[in-house]
Amino acid sequence: MSSSPSSVAEARRALGRRLRELRKEAGLTARALAGLEGWHESKCSRIEHGRTLPSDAGIRAYTLHCGAPDQSADLIATARAVEGMYVQWRRMERAGLKRVQESVAPLFERTRRFRVYQSWVIPGLLQSEAYTRAVLGTVAHLREVSDGIDEAVAVRMDRQRILHSGDHRFAMLVEEWVLRTVIGDSDTMAAALGHLISVASLPSVSLGVIPLGTPRGGGWPVESFTIYDDAQVNVELVSAHLTVTQPGEITEYVKAFSELSAIAVYGAQARTLITAAIDALP
Repeated sequence: MSSSPSSVAEARRALGRRLRELRKEAGLTARALAGLEGWHESKCSRIEHGRTLPSDAGIRAYTLHCGAPDQSADLIATARAVEGMYVQWRRMERAGLKRVQESVAPLFERTRRFRVYQSWVIPGLLQSEAYTRAVLGTVAHLREVSDGIDEAVAVRMDRQRILHSGDHRFAMLVEEWVLRTVIGDSDTMAAALGHLISVASLPSVSLGVIPLGTPRGGGWPVESFTIYDDAQVNVELVSAHLTVTQPGEITEYVKAFSELSAIAVYGAQARTLITAAIDALP
């Protein structure tokens, strides 16, 4: 599961390996393929070693000359995913936190099924206003974004209307340590947890909490992620925002979410854990 800048580079190399395998299966040398397409002979090497991301036309050329045109669409989707999967937070936030919050509005509007796993903070759609302000204040400090917090908070609060409208459905998972990590101060955290209990009772929302100490197998994700229908996954990293659109990778996140859901507790058990976190506040 992609989770770092190095894994983005690895995704490019993986795409190159797939193209090299196609070429070899077709019995073509890199020089022969380049000659068929009128490329400089080094171009194939750059593509196959992940140094150059192939264009749509380049992928079509590979699949055509290698006798595998049926693989063109999937490979193009992979290349586009690699191209857009990693965007540095600083680049996104250069125009201000408000613009970042506004930029996701179309995605939220068209999505009907949200699946959210949070290992860091309470999910944004379930946050109280003061908690959101504390989270975005921390983001602004860490990433040296000097202004726009008030406007960004307002946009995020307005976005929560989606919980009450349309046929959207929200499956939310949080680790118990999220409930016990104080964001802001004790009063802010107590109010945020009380708000969480309230919004978790909405008909559109399913909230699961994964208790501390729950046994789990290998390969569990440490990054927070959101699955939008079955079309896109957004992954939150410390330094970047990772967007996954390749169907095979989305399937991995869907599987991870399903397995995490199976070890979470819901309803009265989840409320008990939230209440315990409130009682533990200093």
